[in-house]
Amino acid sequence: MLDSRYLILKNYCNLYAIARSNQQVSHQNEYQHPDQQLVSRVLGGDRYAFGIIIKNTEGLVAQLIFKMIPVPADRKDIAQDVYLKAYKNLPGFKFQCKISTWIAQITYNTCLHYLEKKKVVLIDAQDDDDDGQEQTLERLQQKDVGRYDNEVERLLSAKELSVILNAEMDKLSPVYKTLLSLYHQEEMSYAEIGQIANLPEGTIKNYLFRARKALKQNLLTNYKREDL
Repeated sequence: MLDSRYLILKNYCNLYAIARSNQQVSHQNEYQHPDQQLVSRVLGGDRYAFGIIIKNTEGLVAQLIFKMIPVPADRKDIAQDVYLKAYKNLPGFKFQCKISTWIAQITYNTCLHYLEKKKVVLIDAQDDDDDGQEQTLERLQQKDVGRYDNEVERLLSAKELSVILNAEMDKLSPVYKTLLSLYHQEEMSYAEIGQIANLPEGTIKNYLFRARKALKQNLLTNYKREDL
């Protein structure tokens, strides 16, 4: 479904409009090329190689954009902007992370810039008993996070609740629902999510805790316990 919505990416600026008949290797072999080979080919003038990068990353890019950007028309524009930025900045890519992570960084930052311009609240308001101090953050991460993680992850892993969960997740702030999506649906580590969001692992853990807590509270408020 996501691929069909992002066919526009494959035609954008003819980044990889090179006839398949001129290729000397199969698509299967192309998709197995490591990042460095693909980047080298793009920088060497092989625009088809950038199409492979798009193919390998468009699912993650779409996931981020769909979670963060509410307006469908704006999603298409942002997706095009992301890959145009990636293409222009590819010579500066230093291979300090996977190219998919790097493009996800571009996507996340592009979405944040859009939301800031629209004056959208990026993070939900904190609980009244949270004073925002470092001691409180440590307590949440070390003492409470395990309890809430266990309860909410059980909800998140229940297939029959997927529709309910997705609906409730979409009610969270853009940052919270994006982090939940990356951690639970994309199965990324704290470190990988931290690279994308440019945040310390401790902050990612704390935001995930708060997101799960908000999700759990929404579920328990809007649905009967026996339904969960």
